[in-house]
Amino acid sequence: MKFSDGYWQLRDGLTRLRPAEVESVQAGERELTVFAPAKRIERRGDTLNQPMFTVTFSSPSRGVIGVRIAHHLGGLPARPSYQLNVDDDHPVKVDVDAAEARLTSGELSVVVALEGPWDVRFEQDGRPLTNSGARSVGLVTDADGKHYVHEQLALGVGETIYGLGERFGAFVKNGQVVDSWNADGGTSSEQAYKNVPFYLSSKGYGVLVDSPARVSFEVGSEVTSRNQFSVEGQELGYYVFAGPTPKDVLRRYTALTGRPARVPAWSMGLWLSTSFTTDYTEETTSGFVDGMAERDLPLSVFHFDCFWMRQFHWCDFLWDPVAFPDPEGMVRRLKDRGLRVSLWINPYIAQRSVLFEEGRRLGYLVKRPDGSVWQWDMWQAGMAIVDFTNPDATAWFRSKLQALVDLGVDCFKTDFGERIPTDVVWYDGSDPERMHNYYAQLYNAAVFGLLEENRGEGDAVLFARSATAGGQQFPVHWGGDCESTFEAMAESLRGGLSLAASGFGYWSHDIGGFEGLPDPAIFKRWVAFGLLSSHSRLHGSSSYRVPWAFDEEAVDVLRKFTKLKLSLMPYLMTAAAEAHQDGVPMMRPMVVEFPDDPAAAYPDRQYMLGPDLLVAPVMSFDGEVSFYLPRGRWTSLLTEEVLSGPGWVQQTHGFDSLPFFVREGAVIPVGAVDDRPEYDWANGVELRWFAPSDGQTTVVELPDADGGVAAVIELTLRDGEAGSRVVQGVCERYTVRTIS
Repeated sequence: MKFSDGYWQLRDGLTRLRPAEVESVQAGERELTVFAPAKRIERRGDTLNQPMFTVTFSSPSRGVIGVRIAHHLGGLPARPSYQLNVDDDHPVKVDVDAAEARLTSGELSVVVALEGPWDVRFEQDGRPLTNSGARSVGLVTDADGKHYVHEQLALGVGETIYGLGERFGAFVKNGQVVDSWNADGGTSSEQAYKNVPFYLSSKGYGVLVDSPARVSFEVGSEVTSRNQFSVEGQELGYYVFAGPTPKDVLRRYTALTGRPARVPAWSMGLWLSTSFTTDYTEETTSGFVDGMAERDLPLSVFHFDCFWMRQFHWCDFLWDPVAFPDPEGMVRRLKDRGLRVSLWINPYIAQRSVLFEEGRRLGYLVKRPDGSVWQWDMWQAGMAIVDFTNPDATAWFRSKLQALVDLGVDCFKTDFGERIPTDVVWYDGSDPERMHNYYAQLYNAAVFGLLEENRGEGDAVLFARSATAGGQQFPVHWGGDCESTFEAMAESLRGGLSLAASGFGYWSHDIGGFEGLPDPAIFKRWVAFGLLSSHSRLHGSSSYRVPWAFDEEAVDVLRKFTKLKLSLMPYLMTAAAEAHQDGVPMMRPMVVEFPDDPAAAYPDRQYMLGPDLLVAPVMSFDGEVSFYLPRGRWTSLLTEEVLSGPGWVQQTHGFDSLPFFVREGAVIPVGAVDDRPEYDWANGVELRWFAPSDGQTTVVELPDADGGVAAVIELTLRDGEAGSRVVQGVCERYTVRTIS
C-alpha cells in the first residue's frame, strides 16, 4: 500500500507520525524496549499531547530477532496468530551504553542508536544486513480514521528480494507491489493462492511479517531504496533471520514456522487424474489404468477429481452411485494393482449436501454477524464453509473423511480454501481479516493430521492449493489453475520457485496445464518438466491427460521421464530428507544454491533439483532453450555431454530431452529399479561420479524407507582409479562409475 506522493509528500487525506528520537530504553535479560516520541523532546512541555512509539526487540530462537512496533498497546489479543516454535533457552545478550543499545542472538544483532534521529541496524557478525532509518517507521491515518503501521528496511545496491509466497510474476520481486491476501485467481495475475509474508534477500537475511492478515509490500516500489511493509492497525511485528546463505535463512525460518513433513516415497511416483469436468465411471478409470500398464507407463497414484461425488452435492463425501456403484470394491481393485487412491475434497458444503442441514443445526458452519449461516453461489449452489476454529466442527469434518480412509483412500487433494469471507463471525472469535489467509492452515492441518494419525508419520500427504506461512508443514502443494500454454508453464515455474524461497520443501503442477487442451508439443515438453519436479501429476480441466490422447510420441516421452525419475529415487529421497530435516527445498532457485554468483540471482526458467542436478525445462515449439551454467564443469545426465561454466548456453532439444546437468564432483546414485518408487534404494545402486578431480574424496548417503540412512559409502579417486568402501550401514551390492 502506497502512502507517499513521491518521496517528500503524503497522498491526499493521509497524516503520518514517525519516531523522531529515542527518549529512553528499558533493558531486560532477554528483551530490549525502546520508547520513541514522534517529535524531539527539548523541554518538559513537549511531552504533553505527544504520541509515542513503543518498539520491543526480542529473540524467539538463535539467529532470529523479533521487532514489535506499537502506537497504542491496549488492543485485544490478535487471533489467529502464527504458531511459532519459540526457544526460550537460547542465549540472548542485551547491552546498553551512552551511544547505543544492542540485542544479540547468535550471530545476529540489532543496534539502536540512542543519539540523533531514529536509526536501527541489523548486523551479522558485524556485517551490515539492513537498517530502519529516520523515515522508515510510520503510523499513517487516513480520512476515515483507519490506522496503518509501516516499516521500511533498506535495500542495498544490487540487493534482490525473493519469496512472498507463490507469485507468478517476475521471480525477483524488486519494483513490485505485493498484497499478501489469498485469492482464487489462477496463475496469470498478481493474485496468488499461497501468500506468505516472508521474503529472502540476496544479502543473506530474511524477514517474516508476523501477521496472517493483509500485509502490503512495496519492494522498492514506493521508496526505491527500501522494502516497505505495512498492516492495518496500531501494531506491526516482524522477524529478521540471519544467514549468511539463503539455505541458512531457510533453515532458521522453517525451524521457527515449522519444517516440511516427511513425504512418502510413493507420493513421488506418477499421479494420474480423472481430470475435472470430464465424463468418467469405473469403466473409464479402469481403462486409464489398463492403458498405462499396457504401455509400460509406471503409475503410483490414481486421483478422482470433483465428480466422484454427485453434482450439486459437493461436499457430502458420498460416491456418485451411478458412476461408482461399488466404491469399496473399486478402491480395493485399484489397490490390488499396487496403486494408491486420492480423492478431491474442499471445505465448502453445498446446500444440497446432506451435511448442510447437519452442519447448520450443530453450529459447525461459518456464520454472519446476525447468526445466520454465511452462504453464496460462487462454486456450489448455496454453499457454506466449515468453521475449523470450532474443535467439534473439525472433528465432524474429519469423521466424514475417516469413513473414506477406512474404505482404503490414501490421500486427499485439499482444493480451495482461498475464498474466505470477512463479513462473518468465527466460533472462537477470530478476527475475520486475519482468518482469511489463516483458514488454509487450519483446513490443511485438519486433513493432514487425520492422515498422519491413520497412516503414521512419513506416510501422510496432501495435494493442497492454498497456504500461508507455516503451510509447508502439510505437503504437498501444487500450483493451481494454469492455462495450457508455454507462457503458463513459465509462470507456473516462477510460482514454484517463489514458493520454494518461502520455505516450502515440495511443489507440483498440472502437467500439460489445467485449462484448455494443450498442443501435443506443449504436453510433451511439460511432461519432462513435471517428472523432474518433486511431485508429478497428470491433470486437466475439461480434457483427459492420458498421453495417448495426444500422440504416440507422448507415450514414449512419458515412459522415458517417469522411469528416469523412478531410477533417481535414491537421490530424490535424500533431497526430500534435507527438506524435512533442514527446510531446504527440493526444487531450488539458482540463487539458493549459488548465492555468490551474481548471474544466478535472476534465472527463473531453470532450477536445481536437490543440490546437484540442474533442470532447464524447454518452453518452445522448436525446442530452443537458453540456460545458465554456474562456474565449473557440468555433465548432461542424459547424454554425458560436458560443458563449462560460467556462462549462458543455447541448445535445441527433441521432445525426449532437455538440459539436465550434473555439477562437477557430484555423485548421483541411480537405483536398480525404474517401474516403481518404493524399492531398496541401496541394493544394486550405481554411483555415478561426475567429473571428479584426482585426489578427491567424497561421501554418499543412501536413504532407507524410514527417512534414515541405509548406508554411507566413501569414494576416493587416486591416479584416475576410483576406490570405495562402506563406512556405515549395509550395502551389499553397488557399483561405482566415474564419468569424466
